[in-house]
Amino acid sequence: MEKVKRSPKKVIEGLTRTRDLEALGWNRVAIGAMVNRGELIRLGRGLYAPHDYEPSEHSSIAQVAIKCPDAVFCLLTALKLHGLTTQNPHEVWIAIDHKANAPKIDYPPLRITRFSEAPADDALEQMTVDGMVQIPVTSLARTIVDCFKFRNKIGLDVAIEALREALETRRVGMDELYRQSNLCRMQKVMRPYMEAMA
Repeated sequence: MEKVKRSPKKVIEGLTRTRDLEALGWNRVAIGAMVNRGELIRLGRGLYAPHDYEPSEHSSIAQVAIKCPDAVFCLLTALKLHGLTTQNPHEVWIAIDHKANAPKIDYPPLRITRFSEAPADDALEQMTVDGMVQIPVTSLARTIVDCFKFRNKIGLDVAIEALREALETRRVGMDELYRQSNLCRMQKVMRPYMEAMA
């Protein structure tokens, strides 16, 4: 019979995967015992949190970031993170490489888009959610351009509203929007809306 290690007072600080716990020296039997004793909370397959974990409004995003480290948060999820929408999407929107395998996650529900090429560094921002989970998010300008690019999936009204709100609150400049729209070949689609709001 495999010996179960006793756990220290605090094993982990935030969300963690089984493989991370194993790297700390905890085998699966020990992890199961810690869950049974209430020292860990099992959030889903292969994902754990400390017993005093309190979910935030972005906990589902943090869970996806832990499970899919190569994903970029985009579209409706990025709009929410940038504070440009009052909608609370029931799916977490991520972008992955067009050749990458789709992640298999039970919860939260995902909406996956595929980018033929990864966004440039200046089209990405790093944000912290759930206290300590670093996530890559498309920049505000790139998010707005992507909303127009994927308008058939999210709705043209959402893209127009995001553009209007970003310009009215001066959170993004026309130069950056033009640059990102040119990079994504969306300038012809976006130009009439941008000119009307200038």
